[in-house]
Amino acid sequence: MGSRVDGFTLQTERLLLRPYRPDDVEPLLAIQSDPIAWSFYPSPFTRAQSEEWITKNVARYEEHGFGMWAIELRTTGGFMGSCGPAVRVVDGIEEIELGWHVAPALWNRGFATEAATACRDHVFGSLGARRLISLVRPENVASCRVAEKIGMQVERDTIYGTGNFLHHVYALSAWSPQR
Repeated sequence: MGSRVDGFTLQTERLLLRPYRPDDVEPLLAIQSDPIAWSFYPSPFTRAQSEEWITKNVARYEEHGFGMWAIELRTTGGFMGSCGPAVRVVDGIEEIELGWHVAPALWNRGFATEAATACRDHVFGSLGARRLISLVRPENVASCRVAEKIGMQVERDTIYGTGNFLHHVYALSAWSPQR
């Protein structure tokens, strides 16, 4: 039996977003183990944590029909990060949260915004969701800007994650005029 996301891709002008594959572990680990790229997490990831990241997202594809996806640069096919929605429980409420991560060598080129925009539109369009959030640490100014560029606004702050860090809860409803 195939996955509910077999053959799934989202394409933008410069990017291809697709489900994770087992061979994504090395390039994903290169990002997740980088202390600069992963500076807003409690600590850089180990290989086992990156493998678990892929396994969890593949399970999300089966359970929800979506999860974080690998991002490839269309011109080269090179792995450059991840972006996508995942179901999370935030303050006791199940929400669809959009997250993004791009390799530091590719920062400040609009790739995260481009990927997040495509994912936002997919969540509201194809998935029919009515609401989308992003959890962003306030000191992560670049990710705050991405959330704002895709039309999200800070709704509240919350303590979230294994490190119990303060996060802005950015939110956007499908009917929001910002879109």
